[in-house]
Amino acid sequence: MKIVKGQKLLMIGDSITDMGRTRPVGEGSNALGGGYVADVDALLGAAYPHLAVRVVNQGIDGNNVRDLKARWQTDVLALQPDWVSVMIGINDVWGLYVRPRRPELHVYIEEYEETLEGLIAETLPAVNGMVLMTPFYLEPNRKDAMRATMDRYGAVVKKLARKHGTVFVDTQTALDQATKHYYPAALAWDRVHVNRVGHMVLARAFLDVVGFEW
Repeated sequence: MKIVKGQKLLMIGDSITDMGRTRPVGEGSNALGGGYVADVDALLGAAYPHLAVRVVNQGIDGNNVRDLKARWQTDVLALQPDWVSVMIGINDVWGLYVRPRRPELHVYIEEYEETLEGLIAETLPAVNGMVLMTPFYLEPNRKDAMRATMDRYGAVVKKLARKHGTVFVDTQTALDQATKHYYPAALAWDRVHVNRVGHMVLARAFLDVVGFEW
């Protein structure tokens, strides 16, 4: 497995990562929130107890990539993680559609790419590795405006992962596989905030790419 004994894995993002985690630093079995971060921690603890991997949750509800940049030094680099996992972009896209008359709040794809790449470049020299996870939207119709835009932002994540040699998680594809069997609202009432099954899909997708042996 890519994450080795005694290493610290810090996972950061928006509400999908946050899930009620403890402030200011979410670390410990009751501090990681109720989502995929806690699932990753539990599965690592159950299958690889000898590695004693430390999992930290630094997600914040409502964050976009601008917000991550503003708190990156204190909430990521200052904690000296060995691995950093980032899933951001849902709010960047969401804001384009739910706040159409607030352009000052819009994070267009050029800014998204530039900001995310800046965080990657700043972080890679200080860590063993990074995991980049795409944003997602549970809409099977790929011509739907928000789904199509989310796919473009996800393509940016994939491009940056290839460019910088990071680990890549295609959360959209993982959830698309699930929606072959579930109506989207059965996994997420708003097509974004997934339930326990959805979070386990995310956790499994993450663990698959870091070499977890099921």
